[in-house]
Amino acid sequence: MAGGSAIKGSRVGAGPMGEDERGESAPRQTVTYYCARGHVNSPSFAIGESLEIPVEWDCPKCGLPGGLDAANPPEPIRNEPFKTHLAYVKERRTESEGEALLDEALDALRVRRG
Repeated sequence: MAGGSAIKGSRVGAGPMGEDERGESAPRQTVTYYCARGHVNSPSFAIGESLEIPVEWDCPKCGLPGGLDAANPPEPIRNEPFKTHLAYVKERRTESEGEALLDEALDALRVRRG
């Protein structure tokens, strides 16, 4: 007996062919988005009463946000660099406050040690 598939011309998981079996697809609208690097992206959205078209769409090429206006694309998101614990402390305290706290902590340590 020769090995082979009993179902020829099809693959596992294949569904019905054509719109007759699936039903009609929803009407679609293509919207063009422009990112700050000049990329153009045109996804299509289903049209409906409760469906809204987003104002911004992430560019699949560079990841920046894309807008509907080609002349004024959205500004790239500014990522703040990683801050150390010391940088956060320096934002909250002045240099003189830091020195006062350090002196206080050193005095407490000297009292404990005798």
